[in-house]
Amino acid sequence: MYAIVDIETTGGFSARNRIIEIAVVFHDGRQITGHYEKLINPGCQIPGFITGLTGIDGGMLADAPTFSEISGELARMLEGKVFIAHNVSFDFNFVKEAFGREGIPFNPKRLCTVRMSRKIFPGLGSYSLGRLCESVGIHINDRHRALGDAWATAQLFGKLLKADNEGFIAKALGSRGKELSLPPHISVEKYRELPQATGVYYFHDRNGQVIYVGKALNIRSRFEGHFTGKSKINLRSEIHDVSYELTGSELLALLLEAMEIKRLWPKYNRSLKVRSVSWGLFVYEDMQGYIRFQVSKSVKGTNPVYTFTNHSEAWKFLLDNMEKFGLCPKFCGIQKTSGACYDYASGKCSGPCCGKEDAETYNAKVGQFLEGAKMQADKILVRDKGRTPEEEAVLLFEDGFFSAFGFVEKNGVSVDGHTVMDLLKPVRRVVETQLLLRSYLEKIPKSNILYLNSS
Repeated sequence: MYAIVDIETTGGFSARNRIIEIAVVFHDGRQITGHYEKLINPGCQIPGFITGLTGIDGGMLADAPTFSEISGELARMLEGKVFIAHNVSFDFNFVKEAFGREGIPFNPKRLCTVRMSRKIFPGLGSYSLGRLCESVGIHINDRHRALGDAWATAQLFGKLLKADNEGFIAKALGSRGKELSLPPHISVEKYRELPQATGVYYFHDRNGQVIYVGKALNIRSRFEGHFTGKSKINLRSEIHDVSYELTGSELLALLLEAMEIKRLWPKYNRSLKVRSVSWGLFVYEDMQGYIRFQVSKSVKGTNPVYTFTNHSEAWKFLLDNMEKFGLCPKFCGIQKTSGACYDYASGKCSGPCCGKEDAETYNAKVGQFLEGAKMQADKILVRDKGRTPEEEAVLLFEDGFFSAFGFVEKNGVSVDGHTVMDLLKPVRRVVETQLLLRSYLEKIPKSNILYLNSS
């Protein structure tokens, strides 16, 4: 038995919006056997554009039952049936979310009539419900109302059953569910072509424009993760193609992702769009010869040893390293005291702030901390994992910024700072790469770092 479902909602995201109408048309595999339809009071205001699309307004829903009131009978009617919808993930996510708020588990087998239509009726110009029904001779009564659309989808399903000579529907229902969760415009073949390897991937809309950029250790697995659970409904429906670039190196994937987001400004990427460096960690030597730190605004002409996008990021970085290297909070500018710092009494500080630790000993610890600052001051080459076991990635950083990269054969080219330079592809400087290098610093084996023009 099949349950063909259509819903109308207050918006596009199941976690923040509610169902205002639901219709279920029942099919036994041969014919339509009945239907169910309900307006639902969502307990919130109906947006004007939803009323314009569906004709449903607040007045129509004032005396309608809530989902809680119909959840029991609806669950009984859907129990044991295959859940079918046109772009099934949208309707299913809303219904599952609504049942979840009532404590009712809901995880039926699902079938998408968009996906099945692409297989059984290939080559059509559009697979939207309206255009598809027009192509196969189905008239939709009451478009953009739940029962009208559900009834048309049920008729479409009947035609799909009759035309399915290859057994696509049976294969889909026998699958483990991954393929059913894919976006409607991405074929199973395209999904299976995605590599299970590290790199950067791109989602394209119907015009080929990039609408999302991401990085992954396993591109296929990460792609699948976008469309399981609570995914962005608009992204699901807008993605028409996927491309990728393998990097082998996770660091290189992170860097390329940051650069590509800044270059392309995809509509579904929220991070990395507004960052700017405005704070710095500055170092100076006091009259007693102790090296001290200060976090302050970074302005033109200054030379901080580390840069940050905001004060809290700089403060946390300093606090973490103060504890790691045993530095004095007073000399780090974190505590303002006239005598010894507060940490001296508890034993966390060795006492440079009260003359108990000499400048040479204390500054040696500071020097260990500042060793990492070479990453921002020098031109360095970093060797990392390549795309195949036979190669390695080479990344060039200048003044802490990612500036070029390339791939060389393992043991084939001497990475001595000169012979490899001509093989590297230059890239545009992006401030986020400086921050990424710093955060990734401790993961890089020292043997994989070569300093050039070091002072």
